Amino acid sequence: MNEGSVEAIFIGPVQGGPLGEVREVAAVAGEGLEGDRKHIDALPPRKRGESGRNLTLIESEALEALAEEHGIELGPGEARRQIYTRGIRLNPLVGKRFRVGGVECVGVELCEPCAHLQSLTPPGTMRGLVHRGGLRADILTSGTIRAGDPVREVTDRAEATAS
Repeated sequence: MNEGSVEAIFIGPVQGGPLGEVREVAAVAGEGLEGDRKHIDALPPRKRGESGRNLTLIESEALEALAEEHGIELGPGEARRQIYTRGIRLNPLVGKRFRVGGVECVGVELCEPCAHLQSLTPPGTMRGLVHRGGLRADILTSGTIRAGDPVREVTDRAEATAS
């Protein structure tokens, strides 16, 4: 089974602004993380219906590889993703249901690095994170996500409907 844990949580209320680390955050189905710039209330109206806007995750191992392979070390929150994981491969979760603690999500697409991320980070970050920039997901059930929570793929329908 593909399973890991939440290593850190970063949110920020302003697009392009700094992200701060929190120990826990409320995840709201179909809306995002409370207090974050990607929460539906903080998004421009044209982006509110877009799938994959609720939650972003990145593997801490990808950031370690970026440092090792490219000499680029990003500080806390600088990868601009909300949930940092350890021990779970995120790319295989595209199109699949998974849980972050008790919160059920579905992987929508890879969160490939973009020009915005590159503008906020050292040169070469975008190139170094291609195909390992994380995962965009939708939140299906509301709940609290905490640092240390398990992150695991949902393997059957009974688990998918359990709360």
